[in-house]
Amino acid sequence: MLNKKSLSVWVIGILLLFNILAWSAVFDLNGLYLLEVNFFDVGQGDAIFIETPDRYQILVDGGPDSTVLEKLAKEMPFWDRSIDLIILTHPERDHITGLLDVLKRYKVENILWTGIVRDIAEYEEWQRLIQEEGARIFIAKLDEKLSLSGELNFLILSPLESQEGKALKDSNDSSIVFRLSFKENSFLFMGDAGKAVEQKIIDAGEDIDSDVLKIGHHGSKTSSSKNFIESVSPQTAVIQLGRDNSYGHPHQEVLENLQGIEILRTDMEGDIRIISDGENIFYNRLQN
Repeated sequence: MLNKKSLSVWVIGILLLFNILAWSAVFDLNGLYLLEVNFFDVGQGDAIFIETPDRYQILVDGGPDSTVLEKLAKEMPFWDRSIDLIILTHPERDHITGLLDVLKRYKVENILWTGIVRDIAEYEEWQRLIQEEGARIFIAKLDEKLSLSGELNFLILSPLESQEGKALKDSNDSSIVFRLSFKENSFLFMGDAGKAVEQKIIDAGEDIDSDVLKIGHHGSKTSSSKNFIESVSPQTAVIQLGRDNSYGHPHQEVLENLQGIEILRTDMEGDIRIISDGENIFYNRLQN
């Protein structure tokens, strides 16, 4: 007969097994053929976490502080301490700062950025950390295509020319702009690119029609021209911005250009999750 100690160990073991099986079922159901794009509420900045149907994890920018770590902890299993790809659209403080904390906390396999030079402390720390990380570093190139899975594709639309080694006081227009497509659905991510870049993208003749548009520069009037919005023709526009920000974002002109389009704002909605099965798109608010 089992003694009390042995019986307790046996019961705990069985419960642990059931727990593992239950979590495995949840992960399988949540991740089956779904693309998840999470727009984190990190204040006045961008941080976007993408998980592909094959569980490939991408973090686009990190926001202005360490808030992104709290957001990732809610989205990733506690044992998952790695991220497949980090994309730094451009090295301004509201995009790069949180990535510094991510690099210290997680193992990062790949890093995509422009290689631009900035004279700020955060940039110096970025350079130190990515050298220590040992990740594979890729410099963004126009029209470069990445096939993340059989039906998931990634296309770089800007910068239009190499930015590597260039020193800029304002790197907004050097932002990596990319289109992510999954079967019949597509997402367009604008970084902080302005109207001049938008027009150049239109003139380049690439297919930019997208279901979801991440609005450039937090809803600033320097981005999101009417012509560009019409060219993208999104069903949904997402604006990442801080509550009571001092910049007046989103600008009224941008909101007028978005008339008739569903607008989701992190300052009002909090974290936003958009899910695609390749044919349909739907969203829900995350718990902040």
